Amino acid sequence: MNKALIDFDRIEAANASLNAFTSIDRSARPGEGPLKGVTVGVKANIAVKGQPWTAGMALHRDRIAQRDATTVAALRNAGAALIGMLNMEEAALGATTDNPFFGRTENPHRIGHTPGGSSGGSGSAVAAGLCDLALGTDTMGSVRIPASYCGVWGFKPAQSAVSQDGLEIAEPSLDVIGPLARDPDMLERAARIMSKFGEAGIDGPVVTLEGLGDVECAPRVLTAYEKACEALAVHERFTLPHSPSRIRYAGFIATTRALSEALDGLAEEALSPHLRQLIAHGTRRKPESLAEDRSIMASTSDALHAVLEQASAILLPTAPQPAFAHGTPAPANQADFTCLANMADLPAITLPAGWTEDGLPVGVQLIGRRGHEAGLFALARQLDARLRAGRPPAHFLNP
Repeated sequence: MNKALIDFDRIEAANASLNAFTSIDRSARPGEGPLKGVTVGVKANIAVKGQPWTAGMALHRDRIAQRDATTVAALRNAGAALIGMLNMEEAALGATTDNPFFGRTENPHRIGHTPGGSSGGSGSAVAAGLCDLALGTDTMGSVRIPASYCGVWGFKPAQSAVSQDGLEIAEPSLDVIGPLARDPDMLERAARIMSKFGEAGIDGPVVTLEGLGDVECAPRVLTAYEKACEALAVHERFTLPHSPSRIRYAGFIATTRALSEALDGLAEEALSPHLRQLIAHGTRRKPESLAEDRSIMASTSDALHAVLEQASAILLPTAPQPAFAHGTPAPANQADFTCLANMADLPAITLPAGWTEDGLPVGVQLIGRRGHEAGLFALARQLDARLRAGRPPAHFLNP
């Protein structure tokens, strides 16, 4: 968009069919700085002063943030215009962004399909051109999966590299605020402003997971991944101590237990039946299983750090499938690949990598070392130049 005067009428008209924004701040104006003229949407679990801070939950419907989150303040101080709040999964736990209180968000590539979760509004708004940049949050892939489903770029900083101040936390050890954008330049500009950004480059091979850990992937996901492996000359492979699905489930249990503790004692009507059902998975978990979960998460982190002592980056599909239709069961394995970077506190970036036969985007991701963010972005640009898979959706608001 990048205009001194923001055309809110056009944004609201385009948003009507997508429901990416749950509220739009018509008083927003650009400031001065390196992001002057850049329009930003913010996921509703991140505080923006004077705006609804709902976290996608009915009990917070009327809550107004009294100050900016640290990441939001950094973007505002750099001149960005904070134009509104974006739809999300209730309490950031879920995979479709079909919110029982704030409505369903559509994928701009295919109305009737999910934009992913839990940052579905962020992926949809950026892909459709409703804003130049969006903030999402990523517990086990909730920035990167919507970016992949919506055909845009997404960056999950290392958790230790970005402040979580002003975030309605789902799982304290996993949650990370990260940006989404339509191109790597905008994404990197935001990442440098809102997070610690290491300047080290790439100094070793790119590797991948042996047999993709037996995770079942859609054919066009595999095709895009194989092209990416060829483009980066990826030949070396590693193994994990546990299957990606088991690792992801351990993280899911940790998240549900953290939410259960945070939301304990609320009235029945404060949470949807679906969220209560998800949380129950954690509360029913036996002590011996919880100990195993913690061990799995710790050993996964150790294994990934050991891999990156020899390799410069890990290449994987972002999600095992493209976006699926609203109203159909969400694939359990959506976060099997994305959860790994969260377990190990590593930076990861997703980029468009290909298309299904019927025109839905798919993505691949690169996981790198902390302190090597510049090298990770350079590698992603190199891959993008070979794949050239990014294109706007049919529902796109031209500047």
